[in-house]
Amino acid sequence: MSAPFVSSGAECRAADGSWTRARDRPGTGELMKIGIIGAGNIGGNLTRRLTALGHEVAVANSRGPETLTALARETGATPVPVAEAARGAEIVVVTIPFKNVPDLPAGLFDGAAPGFVVIDTGNYYPRRRDGRIAGVEDEGLTESRWTERQLGHPVVKAFNGTYAQDILDRHRPAGAPDRIALPVAGDDETAKKAVRDLIGELGFDSVDSGGLDDSWRQQPGTPVYGLRDGVEGVTRALAEASPVRTEEFRG
Repeated sequence: MSAPFVSSGAECRAADGSWTRARDRPGTGELMKIGIIGAGNIGGNLTRRLTALGHEVAVANSRGPETLTALARETGATPVPVAEAARGAEIVVVTIPFKNVPDLPAGLFDGAAPGFVVIDTGNYYPRRRDGRIAGVEDEGLTESRWTERQLGHPVVKAFNGTYAQDILDRHRPAGAPDRIALPVAGDDETAKKAVRDLIGELGFDSVDSGGLDDSWRQQPGTPVYGLRDGVEGVTRALAEASPVRTEEFRG
């Protein structure tokens, strides 16, 4: 597992005379380079908020960068091909239909920043969209564990049960009584903290829901999925979850 990227946070001069700002590890409030793969509701609104916070965002979708000119004009994000979305990125957000994850290009993360973190926002919808996925249905893998295997890199599960519009409308300052919390699952504690820090910067609290093998607690059909509540309510909902997949979400 990659070590976290740590640097002085100072500006450094390159051999060609250009200036770049060294960054601390992802999620500490430093401005970052973030790659977003998928420009649907979640990907589009994360692009809007993250660019508004000053982060450098590269965004990609399956139809090509020429289809993202309006989003780029609105936000200042850079539209790129999928194969280039992670280049130099400290955080990469994968927010595409579950069934399409295996179709992502080989070497997707080549050129990403040292210690980069991957956020998986995906959900398995076997009846509505994805068809039956054997790894989930027969092997009993959690959705993000299956996604991690397809990507070949550890992931942190977040934003999967978040209403896309809430990313734009429901962010609140720390301590606000109506600030909502999002569950976050992952095996790498450093990566998970980076994601939780980023969520805090976006204006939400977060709750650690365990490792990826525990991430069934926040999959579709669980009490926390789509829940708009604070830390206590989210913690309670995670504890009430059942590992048995509901009929609606079985293939």
